[in-house]
Amino acid sequence: MVLNYVWLAFFLISFVVALVRLIVFHDTAIFTTVMTGMFDSAKTGAEISLGLAGIMTFWLGIMRVGEKAGMIKAFARAVNPFFSMLFPGIPKNNPAMGSILMNFSATALGLDNAATPLGLQAMKELQEINPEKETATNAQIMFLVLNTAGITIIPTSVIAIRLASGAANAADIFIPALIGTLISFLSGMIAVAIFQRINLFRLPFFIFVGALGGLIYLLTQSVKIFPPEKFALYTGLAGGLLIFTVIASFLIMAMIKKINAYEEFIEGAKEGFKTSVCIIPYLVAMLVGISAFRNTGCMDYVVNGIGTFFAWMGFNTDFVPALPVGIMKTFSGGAARGLMIDVMKHYGVDSFQGRLACIIQGSTETTFYVLAVYFGSVNIKNTRYALTCGLIADFVGVVCAIIIGYIFFH
Repeated sequence: MVLNYVWLAFFLISFVVALVRLIVFHDTAIFTTVMTGMFDSAKTGAEISLGLAGIMTFWLGIMRVGEKAGMIKAFARAVNPFFSMLFPGIPKNNPAMGSILMNFSATALGLDNAATPLGLQAMKELQEINPEKETATNAQIMFLVLNTAGITIIPTSVIAIRLASGAANAADIFIPALIGTLISFLSGMIAVAIFQRINLFRLPFFIFVGALGGLIYLLTQSVKIFPPEKFALYTGLAGGLLIFTVIASFLIMAMIKKINAYEEFIEGAKEGFKTSVCIIPYLVAMLVGISAFRNTGCMDYVVNGIGTFFAWMGFNTDFVPALPVGIMKTFSGGAARGLMIDVMKHYGVDSFQGRLACIIQGSTETTFYVLAVYFGSVNIKNTRYALTCGLIADFVGVVCAIIIGYIFFH
């Protein structure tokens, strides 16, 4: 229901603002601009969905092989102590646990092409144990929110863009972005835990936080050892090696158990293609609404209003030029990336604003995109409090990214 109100607000607010611009400011091109943007976004939504078809077909085929070979259940057993605390509604050793782990791992490594289909597979498995097919379960909400606030341990694409833009040290935003994404992830987890009355103050949670702290320390040391171009190269190598190792282990186990891996792959691949087509209406609906909101200038009004407010309060407003990246990231990852590049070009790749834009890009996720695609893939209509918790994680992530940016670079 909340998503319905938000979607309607995109259009109605945009229409009113466009009318004001036409009548008061005589902007006769505004409605042409808005409609062109909406049609382009509809086309983009369909292209993204169809572009996912090949990746979805491949990954769901591989996941089917892994499931039949028993590897997904093995992953589920490995993470059960921690995941059973966060997902008490999922039966013990359910394959969904393994799919969730693989999705989180791909997200953490910055492997978007693998993360999305793995996440859709996990959502499908969660839907199989959902007694009310049109209403999101607690487990589905927890999974989606953690996905929107997912920890990106290695912001490979951001580092690569900074390197290509001529940054003195392309990896200098690595630790600030990692801290930001960790805080965003934990805030999303805590928000959902409060709604679901889950007690996080237990041993598995502290082990998880401790392990993340240790990983951050190790990665901090690795930044000191490797130059930026080598760091980006090795992190990409590590991600590719890990994922390909998982694929190989699935196939090897299938051979050991005498499973016809090819036939199982084809069966899973068929489901992957169906899923990629199924999400087109949901993605088009969301992207068109966002386009109208952006092209009428509503996004600019929000950003300028925030800047004026903080200036009136007497705060430093150097962060304002990078703020559109954080706001847009909630709606569209591609648009936010474009804004990040624009900030770096305008202010300089090594400027405070340029670095802050990169930290924000690496610290937050695309809540509306994930909500539309993941819930749309299983026809969830009642999203309950998923959007609220996702936006909480986004808000905390952006605020913390700004604070961290000031601490490290201002």
